[in-house]
Amino acid sequence: MTPADLSRTVVRAVRRAVDEGALSAPVPAGVRVERTRPGGTGDYACAVALQLAGPAELPAREVAALLRDRVVGAPGIGRVEITGPGFLNFTLAVSADAAARSARVRQVLDEGLRYGWGTEYAGQPHQLHHRREVRAAVVADSVSRLLRARGAPVRTTCEEAPDPDWARLGVKADAHGRPPFPLTETRPVPAGATAAELLERLGADATRWGLLRPAGHDRAPLGDSLLVQVESNPLFLVRYAHARARALTREAARLGLSAAYADDVDAPALHAAIADHPGVLAAAARHQAPDRLARHLETVAHAFFDFHDACPPLPVGDEKPSAAHRSRQALAEAAGTVLAGGLSLLGVSAPEHL
Repeated sequence: MTPADLSRTVVRAVRRAVDEGALSAPVPAGVRVERTRPGGTGDYACAVALQLAGPAELPAREVAALLRDRVVGAPGIGRVEITGPGFLNFTLAVSADAAARSARVRQVLDEGLRYGWGTEYAGQPHQLHHRREVRAAVVADSVSRLLRARGAPVRTTCEEAPDPDWARLGVKADAHGRPPFPLTETRPVPAGATAAELLERLGADATRWGLLRPAGHDRAPLGDSLLVQVESNPLFLVRYAHARARALTREAARLGLSAAYADDVDAPALHAAIADHPGVLAAAARHQAPDRLARHLETVAHAFFDFHDACPPLPVGDEKPSAAHRSRQALAEAAGTVLAGGLSLLGVSAPEHL
């Protein structure tokens, strides 16, 4: 329920009281509803009873009681209290969906980078075998991370002695030898593109992203576009969204604004992306497809920036920090956590500054 909705609800209560003869006063075209000030009661407050007390020739608190009786139980309103000389204080009802969103944000902040992890493969050893080729090695490494995040003990092997340059890409390979569970095949990188050459040209993060982002059967584009710092570059978009979320946390701390999800935030795309994260991790592990996680992180990043622009997490201009800002800040922190956790499973760093 928005303040405009609440204003209309109060006006209807006034009209009803007048129609029933309980109140003799002009029905206002609208009433002012404001956020409760710090230390106040409820979510919103309204002084309409004080305005009507004179024309009605009744004490303001009595007018407030008449209106309270006609507002209680209205859709979206959980509790109505009378405070001070006759203020109406409204506590909004929390819908089941809003409660679920609140619980999910708290869960992300509580679990941190492990949000979305599972235990369905606990006690089920997995063995991954791959060719001695840089893309196959990087995919195997990321799949092993995803499986471990589902509780699986994992052993990764290579058909030949591992390339020593793979270690610089974060790949850890065991001794060669073919186990019974081969890894899903991947399309190799163009001939001549060795780990050393890719590292020299792109660095570890861009190389891993370029190898993991396409589906295994697709060609892996490994051009200089991976290094361009524009939002049309998915790697930059995802890491920039994470860095921006962390910057908001630092600025909120400077302002003394703590994150606490109390007011539901109207950011359906971001809420949905965060809610989808555990399922994406499970599917990426099950199908040995880290590309699913990479694309999901792009979705989270786009949704984060849409939310950031529509619902600024920090006060703007002369705004005072409020419960709404604390909730937005909590959601921003949750988005940053999901992005950091996802990048870590791809073996890509998530810097706090870009």
